[in-house]
Amino acid sequence: MINRVILVGRLTRDPALRKTNTGRSVVSFTLAVDRRKSANADPNQPTADFVPCTAWNQVADLIAQYTHKGSQIGVEGRIQTRNYDDPNNPGKKVYVTEVVCDSLTFLDSRSSESRQTTDNSDSGYYPDDSMYEEDTTMVDTPTLNISSDDLPF
Repeated sequence: MINRVILVGRLTRDPALRKTNTGRSVVSFTLAVDRRKSANADPNQPTADFVPCTAWNQVADLIAQYTHKGSQIGVEGRIQTRNYDDPNNPGKKVYVTEVVCDSLTFLDSRSSESRQTTDNSDSGYYPDDSMYEEDTTMVDTPTLNISSDDLPF
């Protein structure tokens, strides 16, 4: 059986990092994901699904540090369901279905990030250039001359 989810969307609000009693990082956020419209839908009406997501540990730290409301990201993870007793309504269970994110890809371009910084100077955190240096090295990997004799299999 397979339980894998890949989503690309925008954060609906700034992520808030929390710590568990044992010191683990956790962040919960909602990802707005565009959906194809049906043939009879109003073409001017935006269509999106709002998917609740949770990330733990290093992925949670990255989301909290480098994203803000409106950031476009890609996440990969699994669907999880859980339930708990509603503290405001004794005897009633609350059921939650969410995506637990295992990995993250930043999809905002550097130019759109700087535009958002100048347009919304008082909202959110904007990463420094060191984040983009890491992304650049991932894109500009050198070509290696490897022969089939160098492969271990």
